[in-house]
Amino acid sequence: MLTLGIDASTQSVKALVYDSEARRVVTTVSVNFGRNLPEFGSPDGFLPNPDMSVRRANPLMWLAALEMVLGKLQATFDTSSIAAIGGDGQQHGSVYLNAKWFPALRAIRDSRTSRPESLCAAVSPCLSRRESPIWMDTSTTAECRALDRRFGGYLRETTGSPAIERFTLPQIMKFVREEPAAYDATARIHLVSSFLCSVLSGEDAPVDTGDGAGMNALNLRTLAWDEDICGFAAPGLVKRLPSVCPPGAACPLRLAPYFEKFGFRPGIPVVPFTGDNPASLVGTGADKPGVAVVSLGTSDVFFAAMDSFQTDPDGYGHVFGNPSGGFMSLACFKNGSLARERVRAMIGCDYTFFDETAFERAKGTGRAFPYFESEITPIHPATGIEADFDWDAADNADKVVSVIRGQVGNMFDRTRWIGMFDEIRVTGGASRSRGIRETIASTFGARVKVLEVTDSAALGGAILATRQVK
Repeated sequence: MLTLGIDASTQSVKALVYDSEARRVVTTVSVNFGRNLPEFGSPDGFLPNPDMSVRRANPLMWLAALEMVLGKLQATFDTSSIAAIGGDGQQHGSVYLNAKWFPALRAIRDSRTSRPESLCAAVSPCLSRRESPIWMDTSTTAECRALDRRFGGYLRETTGSPAIERFTLPQIMKFVREEPAAYDATARIHLVSSFLCSVLSGEDAPVDTGDGAGMNALNLRTLAWDEDICGFAAPGLVKRLPSVCPPGAACPLRLAPYFEKFGFRPGIPVVPFTGDNPASLVGTGADKPGVAVVSLGTSDVFFAAMDSFQTDPDGYGHVFGNPSGGFMSLACFKNGSLARERVRAMIGCDYTFFDETAFERAKGTGRAFPYFESEITPIHPATGIEADFDWDAADNADKVVSVIRGQVGNMFDRTRWIGMFDEIRVTGGASRSRGIRETIASTFGARVKVLEVTDSAALGGAILATRQVK
């Protein structure tokens, strides 16, 4: 059986076909916003803005990319063999739609007789806000402070996270403050995931608990929108939000007739989309407790499945819904691979030395912390290298190993609230380093396995679609 996973990330939209019986990826195609859709003026996936804290995108770009990627897939693959569709969107991003949204969905759904010219043409008149804030936007400090003053620890204990600038609820609050008339004209606020799922199905799709938890608005104890929090954030907010679809609940959707032009069979199931992090949890095979994943990228990210809802007592980690049931934890460390590259450049060594030789030669036992960016786990200003030994006097091998020891040790310290793990799966460019892998294994007391999955979010969406059909 073949299923399709669609991943709408920061810089691209990918479409991945998965063979569930052979357990392999059959084909993948992608559309890069900067390279393939230059007319939207977003080479890095967002619109340029002189204010570095403001990061927004044109939601029509995501629709244009969706049509383009499905066209590319059809050109190289028999799309009529696909049995179901799942997917994900970059977490925290939001789309604001007026009352024309609902008839537009009907037109997509009933398009055998009245097919829109394009998805962009169908949805453009529906936007009450022309630009969508995405996960990189950090311009909502005032709104986060207001949430903290009003709710304190209740916000974290209820939604799984403290007030976070890039999360959706503070972004909605800022929209209400700056453009109250546009908010009044807003009939529906979708996440990127539920927006694209709505278009694919021609129905007003629900939000799943994985992506919904990245909003600061979803009560993870009741799996419903928190009336008190939403009421404080914006008038009439709950009625503007989609319904919530918990894991395993019946949320039947079918592919809209509009998409038959791409060769799909009529009415195949469409699974409610989730966020990119929950989708990656599924795609890496870590959606059951006992296994954790460490993504060694620009930022280092640690995530794992959880049996029950529990929050980080220190307030740095996050809890999202797990699309496979239950919950997932996530902790993000901003000083990841870019910090390691800075250290390597400072020392002037090659990758062989940084990844292997240094670990064979190091004699010291100290730890160093590369705070080149302001850190969020835990909160720490950008102060450069901080070490518990004489950094300047140390040789290069000890410098390298102490930095890795500091990064991995901090990750261990800040994820103990989640539990212990028999296996750590590592992915990302830095997973090539034997020294980093061995440091993770010894620090966590776990087996370390390198993952070859490159499109784990899209794969997760395809696997979720497979479960829907079965």
